[in-house]
Amino acid sequence: MPNLRFDVVDVFTDRPYAGNPLAVVHGADALTAVQMQAVAAEFALSETAFTLPPTRAGADYRLRIFTPGRELPFAGHPSVGAAWVLARDGVIRRGDVVQECGAGLLPVHVDADGAQVTGGAPEIGDDLDAALLAFSVGLTLDDVDGAAAPGVAAAGVPYAFLPVHDDAVARLEPDPQALRAQTDGLVGLAVYSLSADASAVRLRMFAPEVGVAEDPATGSAAVALAVHLVDRGLLEPAGTSAFTVSQGAEIGRPSTLHVTVEAAGGRAVRTTVRGGVVAVSRGELVSLP
Repeated sequence: MPNLRFDVVDVFTDRPYAGNPLAVVHGADALTAVQMQAVAAEFALSETAFTLPPTRAGADYRLRIFTPGRELPFAGHPSVGAAWVLARDGVIRRGDVVQECGAGLLPVHVDADGAQVTGGAPEIGDDLDAALLAFSVGLTLDDVDGAAAPGVAAAGVPYAFLPVHDDAVARLEPDPQALRAQTDGLVGLAVYSLSADASAVRLRMFAPEVGVAEDPATGSAAVALAVHLVDRGLLEPAGTSAFTVSQGAEIGRPSTLHVTVEAAGGRAVRTTVRGGVVAVSRGELVSLP
């Protein structure tokens, strides 16, 4: 097999060495899932994306996404970053394209600075115990914002959400064992504070279950948060709402995610997340597992 080319880009930022780094491996048609998982573990980033030819009518390309621990059907920063790289290289056009991934066929809009991806099907899961979630990240019930009940939501993949007061965001001290107990079957726990006008969110996301201690920027959590906020009555029950997520500053990777959600009858029906992309490096995999 010839050497496989890869790019490393920073996503949800307008400058290098910020945002969330992503490895994009090209021409991975002949790789098995086991090999892809081993390559992702070697890069040791939150996610590694593998670009492939589409297999479904209407798709422009296919993406498989791996954390260091397992494959995900959908993730935001790989979707945004890989689409930008493919458009830059002329593999796909700029403008409106369709990504095939484990969450289905998802619309993507690519421009010179970044991309916007539509989330998967919005879903609301169970309510969760605020005290147990708070304990898992070193907080108490006094730190929890009672404006919304904690719970599970998804827009492609599921997360637990815990609303906290703004001053608590910087004080989080996650306990991996306690987090695993609270996020079994989920990607991770997103702890967030919402501004009074619901236009800005501070968010931190912990996912030891999939091999990510703390993620610098989590597009799939951002769109799932939009679903959660509509369900909790914190965003408009009908029409389109927009907010900005700030993430990653606490770990030296400041990131900005722009989110929209369309709602009807008090339920989210469509979400998007957009961010900038900056190229950092490129190379070849000269041996494979």
